[in-house]
Amino acid sequence: MNINKTNKKMSAILVVMLVISAIVVSNVVYTMISKHHIWSGQDVLHSKIRSSIVNTSVEAKRGNIYDRNHNVIAHQIPAYTVVAYLDDSIVDENGDPDYVSDPKKTAKELKKYLPNIDEKQVAQILENAIKNDLSQTELGSGTKRIDKEVMETIRKANIPGIGFIDDIKREYPTTPFASNLIGYASYDEDEQKILGKLGLEQMLEEYLAGEDGSIQYQQMVDGTVLPGTLQVFEEAVDGDDVILTIDSNLQSVVEAQLQETITANNASNAWAIVVEVETGKILAWGSYPTFNQNQPTEIPNFLNNMTEMAIEPGSVMKPFVYATAIDSGVYPAGQSYTAGSFTYGLDANGNIARVANGTQTGFPVINDALGENFGVITFEQGLAFSSNIAICELLTNYVNYNQFSDYLDRFGFYQYVDIPFVSEAKGTKNIESPSDYLSTGFGQASSLTILQLIQAYTAIFNDGKMMRPYVVDEIYNVESDHVVKKFEPEVVGEPISAETAAKVRELMRGVMAPGATGDKFNVDGIEMIGKTGTGEIYNEKTGGYDKTNYTSSAMLAAPANDPKIMVYWGMQSSNYLDYSPSPAQTIMQAALIANAVSGANPQPSDQSEEPTWSTYTMPSLINHSIEYVNSQMEGKNVNIVMIGDGNTIVDQFAKEGSTVYSYDRVFLKTNGENITMPDMTNWTRKDITAFWQLSGIGIQTSGYGKVTTQNIPPGESINTSSDIQVVLE
Repeated sequence: MNINKTNKKMSAILVVMLVISAIVVSNVVYTMISKHHIWSGQDVLHSKIRSSIVNTSVEAKRGNIYDRNHNVIAHQIPAYTVVAYLDDSIVDENGDPDYVSDPKKTAKELKKYLPNIDEKQVAQILENAIKNDLSQTELGSGTKRIDKEVMETIRKANIPGIGFIDDIKREYPTTPFASNLIGYASYDEDEQKILGKLGLEQMLEEYLAGEDGSIQYQQMVDGTVLPGTLQVFEEAVDGDDVILTIDSNLQSVVEAQLQETITANNASNAWAIVVEVETGKILAWGSYPTFNQNQPTEIPNFLNNMTEMAIEPGSVMKPFVYATAIDSGVYPAGQSYTAGSFTYGLDANGNIARVANGTQTGFPVINDALGENFGVITFEQGLAFSSNIAICELLTNYVNYNQFSDYLDRFGFYQYVDIPFVSEAKGTKNIESPSDYLSTGFGQASSLTILQLIQAYTAIFNDGKMMRPYVVDEIYNVESDHVVKKFEPEVVGEPISAETAAKVRELMRGVMAPGATGDKFNVDGIEMIGKTGTGEIYNEKTGGYDKTNYTSSAMLAAPANDPKIMVYWGMQSSNYLDYSPSPAQTIMQAALIANAVSGANPQPSDQSEEPTWSTYTMPSLINHSIEYVNSQMEGKNVNIVMIGDGNTIVDQFAKEGSTVYSYDRVFLKTNGENITMPDMTNWTRKDITAFWQLSGIGIQTSGYGKVTTQNIPPGESINTSSDIQVVLE
């Protein structure tokens, strides 16, 4: 073997290896310094040759929020963030330059499509990026997470150097929509994900958010994944969907009517809540001022008026004093008292005692509202006319301190309602002094939340069973197709008996009688019960009650004989005397329609499908023929009752221009003298009154609700001498 020859070969191989190594090292060093490949001259900054290991998170899809009919209230949608490319080597598909060269011109062009951006700020961002030799940059506020439609419009404008990065955002298809209840979620720059910021969006974060996953992969310099290296370490778990008890159609009516309330009355606050009496389900929840959930930059009030604002509600508290007296067996049914003013002091035992007016006792005199003096009236009339003195008499001579305090607790006042996922205040029970004790009875001195009031009234409307109001119906996991959490109607107490509740409801019918305080809130075709309230507002700056700002409200329920729906509407305004009841009326009508309850509206006898409800404006039919009537009323789903056998209309109800609802009765008097007895089955008192006024024939009624029997059969001739008797149940 020739060892020298072998050594020479080994030496040659070693030299070659050293040369190759030197070339490789020099290439690496050169490339690191120059950023170009030593042989090809290729710009390695834009080369796909290099790669790196990337760890990134995969964001879970946030769950949707739906109404009770599965209409979307909030959902996650694709969005796009504007990005500017600054590398002067970039060209488009036609070979033309496709980078930002003129920051001011680019900012001006973008302003055309993104009017909320700060043009100068965008130009400055671009100038700074160019100065710092960046290859691309985002453009700040107003250019992130824009809608697809806006993105496509900008793309079609072909602004050089402008592109888009795929993104996501939270969208509210209808807004404002119970904004202080639903709240909002938005992209959090620190957490790099969508987070709930307010309301249910925030309180339900653990369910809606889901769990992010993670991915590790090898990435080439241009950002694409090196083939064959994708590895998912943990899959994302999408968030749960939330189904609410809210009805979107009804909520839209509430939003519109609250806006009308604010505008028409120059009110600072307004609210309305609609609840299903037998279950406690909240069908609509609105408070104003409100905000646009898609652009929550200006939120006028972070508090939820229904649960976090404690108010002194005024006379809507009075039915609870009556309920206490009735349930305790001390109510003076049919007895009278002297209204007007109430002067009081303490007797020898330290109990409150009424004394003669003008007596100096050291306690403030309590008056009926607006200085009214109803004289001697019954306690039943006292509630109908909202007499403060009736309450003072009951709390002084019939109900004692301990009884009243106990029933306030039974009704859940000044305690948390514990409605799931909603923040609450408790209010203040303030009945220690004689003045505060009496004032609490008519809704002053002690403060409570609107939701406490709603819960307490369910006991009156629901035969003594008090239902906890709730708004989240269920939480549902789409991926596993199972209900994570289901909420059911819950009886939280029975503060009064069913008999007491029925008697209080009967008293509340009187509130809606002609001339009583609730009369203005009546809706044609609906038998309602209710109670109005005017409350003073404590002014912390002056240390007294504000004399220019009040709460005005109405608690309404229908149908009167078996309440299914309750509406509480109210506002804070200086206009507490001549405000319009129209918003509350419209909300009640919409609520009954939404829940397929007609109130006192007659319904078709054969109804295989759910009725279609509509409203019509009543035309003038007076001095027109029957043929004209038929042509005008064709297609209107109402029941026409003809009075007389003539061929020309001489009077009508409803009147011209008034609103008529589906299945209402329209009464038309003709010039004929012969009148026959109609079938009055299911007629309401409103219908009976309309017939009597147009025909001049009196009708004796007994009971409440709808007509079930009549003593004269349909079709018989009747006149002003006829003895007509009907029974309503």
